[in-house]
This record gives sequence, structure tokens and C-alpha cells, in this order.
Amino acid sequence: MHVRDIIMMVLMSVAVTGYAQVEDIFLGAGNDSSITVTTSNNHQLYTGFYTASGEKTVNGDGMNAARMDASRFLAQSTLSFNRAMIDQVLDIGPEAWIDTQFALPASYLTDTMIQIYDESKAIWVANGNLPENYTSMPNHVHLDYAWWQVSVRGQDQLRQRVAEALSQIVVVSVNSDLSGKALGMSSYFDILLEHAFGNYEDLMQDVTLNAGMGVWLTYVNNPATDTVEMTFPDENYARENMQLFTIGLDMLNQDGTPILDNEGDRIPTYDNDDIAQFAKIYTGLGYGDRIDDNDPYWGMGIYNADVSIPLIMYEDYHEPGPKYLLNGYIVPDGQTGLEDISEAITHLIDHPNVGPFIGKQLIQRLVKSNPTPAYVGAVSAAFNDNGQGVRGDMKAVIKAILMHPEARACSWVQHPQQGRLQEPILRKTQFAGLFNPIVPYPDKYWHYSYYDREYTDMHPLHSGSVFNFYSPDFAPNGAISDQGLVAPEFGIYNSRTSIGYATQLYRWIDSERLLQMSYYEESLSSPADLSVLLEYAKDPDALIDYLDNILTHGQLTNQTRAVIKSTLSEFGLSINDLVSKVSLATYLILLSPDYNIIK
Repeated sequence: MHVRDIIMMVLMSVAVTGYAQVEDIFLGAGNDSSITVTTSNNHQLYTGFYTASGEKTVNGDGMNAARMDASRFLAQSTLSFNRAMIDQVLDIGPEAWIDTQFALPASYLTDTMIQIYDESKAIWVANGNLPENYTSMPNHVHLDYAWWQVSVRGQDQLRQRVAEALSQIVVVSVNSDLSGKALGMSSYFDILLEHAFGNYEDLMQDVTLNAGMGVWLTYVNNPATDTVEMTFPDENYARENMQLFTIGLDMLNQDGTPILDNEGDRIPTYDNDDIAQFAKIYTGLGYGDRIDDNDPYWGMGIYNADVSIPLIMYEDYHEPGPKYLLNGYIVPDGQTGLEDISEAITHLIDHPNVGPFIGKQLIQRLVKSNPTPAYVGAVSAAFNDNGQGVRGDMKAVIKAILMHPEARACSWVQHPQQGRLQEPILRKTQFAGLFNPIVPYPDKYWHYSYYDREYTDMHPLHSGSVFNFYSPDFAPNGAISDQGLVAPEFGIYNSRTSIGYATQLYRWIDSERLLQMSYYEESLSSPADLSVLLEYAKDPDALIDYLDNILTHGQLTNQTRAVIKSTLSEFGLSINDLVSKVSLATYLILLSPDYNIIK
């Protein structure tokens, strides 16, 4: 029986049933019971690698929708995923996969960086160099190596992705006095990793005592008010903690929309007096230890400081007296400095703005640039109460983001306001996971950030300011801003960085590197191993379908497909031609808007 005849029989059965109850039968969705399919030809790749048999027309084996959705889910929830992870999501489902990720231990940056530092120094000495000529402590190069190692090789991918998202909200950067103090940067990122599945209040408590943050926002050695010398506490952290890390500038409804006064104006969350009061809270913090055998002391500079451990309170330099915070809240006199800090952070986290303000930004970093108020409201509700009366539970927030219909439902995929421009760093980490980079040392992916910063203006832990690489409210001129929408990542997308990304792609995919598997450009770029695609390259449609499944999640447009297929038709079946097909197809898809805009 031919497929055409099956369809005709189904139509006829519906027609003759009259008013009887009719059961919908969807061909191609596994409804193949008692159906035999014969075909005049089963399409087959040249070596029989893959066969498109007639049975697959109706039994569902030829349907890739579930696999496409699994790869899309992982593109939202990981820094780096592979085909085995796609299979795992297909096997247990997205929510169960999230639970398995919650149970995994963290791959901490500091431990990895110290190990890399020791191994790098051993390689340096093995190459005939003197150990004393090697840097005396880990620096920003080892920090980059470690970040890529845990991001591409770590199993705790959801934790890594959430920590990277948090690093764009609660920003600390190596572009500061921390450039030679990589342990300060790694200890900061480890806080993000530790609390990515913990509680947001605990995160902010630990961030406040982190030496890296203290250096970055200049409140290390921040003394109390001196009316004789007319000096006052540094206000940097007091301001940015409210503006960027917790409550934002304007009062918000729980769905993220602004609360307006009777004149239709936004209502500020704080003013300059509030900043001055909070600045008093963060006085008296100094370094907790030194890198030599001497004792730490108040006013000690960063050169001798051990920035890998938390700041400590020097009570004599902490502002005494009550502090008058938001909405009439008073931190009482007579407490220790650390008690003041703890109470002030709790006060901020209890503010109703935190759920919608932080929740919306996490949605933007993981799923889409323009979540609806209903989406933001659902995430805010999860932040406010995890179902057990706990506020700030990050696990509840993460599930609310990734399992919401706007993230998962097919009906949203083609919505005109759906999607986001993928950050250039995500394009690279996810490509590296899918196509195992060729590296000189097994199971290591040591990569330096130079090209990423030079060509795309982005690399984690290298932001130019506390305001991140781009604003969450950035809207490029034209159709996006005209509709009142935002597209944050377009803040670093321009004629230079778009060409820079294309140049980087060439470095990853260069066909000569595929043929010469031993080639390695040390420290800067690791060519991909695309050999898994060679068999598919014998049939252009099979190659494009495979790449569409894992890279564009079934959303490759007919226009892009036609361009790629036309390009591939110019090549034959020799090994050189197959390599060229693989390289060009991968390059063109990764360059296309179909890939760069994830829906």
C-alpha cells in the first residue's frame, strides 16, 4: 500500500463515519499499527550510512521534533552541550534533567585554576625554562584557561550557565587592580557557582564580603565619617548594589512593569540620602590576610593582600550609630559591623523589587530578550516563595524560567517577539561542546580570551564596567525600538564585531585544520574536530539536516538551506571535497541569523 493510498483511506473513513465519533489519526507520529508501507525506492546515503525507508513515513522514526526541542533546551540551559546530553534530555525530559544537574557537585574555578597553574609551570620548566622566571601566582591567563576548562569540560553545565548569567548582573572584572590577582577573580566566580543553586540572599552576603568585589567597587579600607578631615564613606558599592544587584532604579509591579505615580511618572526606589546611609553600612571592611607571613592590618594595599579569602571587619573603622535605610527601616545602633551588613542585605532582599528585577534579567540571559509580564510574574512568584515559604531560592527561579511555556511551548517559537541574539561567547562555548576541539593535552580546553575580546568585545570576567558588556534595556534603532522592545546583546553588535565573529569562525572551522588534526595554535584558538560530519557530507540534505538538528534546532529557514545546498553542490565526493562541504556548511549555518538568533 502506498502512502498516497493510506491518506485516501483515512479521508474516506472520516467521510463515511457521519455523526459517529471520529478519532484523529496523525500519520508520521507513530500511528503505524496494522499499516504496511511499500515504496518504489528507499533513499539511502552513498555507503548506506542512513536509510530513509518508507516505514519512517508513518512510524515516527523520521521525526526529529523531540531532538530539536532537546537541543534548543540545552542551548538555553548550558554553556556547552554535546550529543550525549541531547540523548539524556530525550530520555528523561527537561525537568528531570534540571533535577540531575541540581544534584551535581560544582566545578569550581579556583581549584581548576591552581591545577592549571601548576601544570603550566611544569610545562614551562620541561621546555627548558627556569621556574623562577615563571609568574609567581596565577594571573588572568590562567583564569581564562580555567574558565574555559570548566565551561566546556564541566558536567555541571546548568550551574555554569547560571553563574555566567549572574556574572553579567553582579559584575566584577579583571579590568581593574585585579588584573594580576586572578585568585580574587576566581574566588568571586566560585561564589556565583556555589550560590547559583542556593539562595540569592546568601549570594549577596558573600559577594559583599568578597575581596574582588571590594577592590572592584572600591569599598576595601572604606573608613567611617571623619568630620575633622571632612571625609565620608565611599558610596560606590552602596549605589551599585541597589541599582544593579538587587532593586533597580524604579519601583516595579511583580510582573516587571513600572509602578507609576498620579502624574504617570516612575517612582524611584532610592535617593542620594539612601545611598549615603547604605555607604555607612559598608565601612570597616579590609583584607583578611597577606600573601607573606606578616599580619594583615587596616589600610593594607592590594599588593600584599590575599584576595582569595573574604574581607574582615575592622570595628574601629566601622561607622557607629543607627543607619536609616529604605522605607523607614532603621539598622539599630550597637551592632557589630558584620551584623549591620547582614541586616542591610536582608533588608534589600526583602524589597518587593528583587524578584521582578533580577528574574527578568535572568530570563533575558537564558531564554528571551522580551518576556511578557506574565512570564516575569511567574518567575517573581517563584523568587518570592519556592512553595515552602522560602524567598530567593535559585532552584525555584531556574525551574520557573526554563519550564515556563514561553521557554518550552512550540506555539511561542515563531512568535515575532520571541528569542534573543546569542552572546558571541555562547556561540563559541556551545560549538566547542558539540564539536570537540582539537587540543594538545587530552581532556583539556585551555583557551585565552584575546581573540574574543579583540573581535567580539566580550569575554566573561572581562567587562569594561560594572554595567556589564551591554545594558538589559538596550534597544537598537529601527524596528526593535520602534515596537518598544529591547535586544541587549545588540549593544556590542556592530560592523566591526560582526566581521570579527566571522573571522573567529574561520579560525574554528578552517578546513586545513580539519585535515591536519595535529595542528594547534597554542593558547589562542583550538580548531574543531568536525570529522563526525564527514559521512553526512556525502548527501547535502543529510548534512544540513544534521546541523539543523543540533545548531538551529529545526529552525533553519528555506532561504538559508537553499543557499547552503547550492554552495555544497559545487563539490564532489573526494575526501577534500567532503571536508570542504563540512567546513562550509558549518560555517554558513553558524554565520546565519537562523543560528545567531535563538528562538
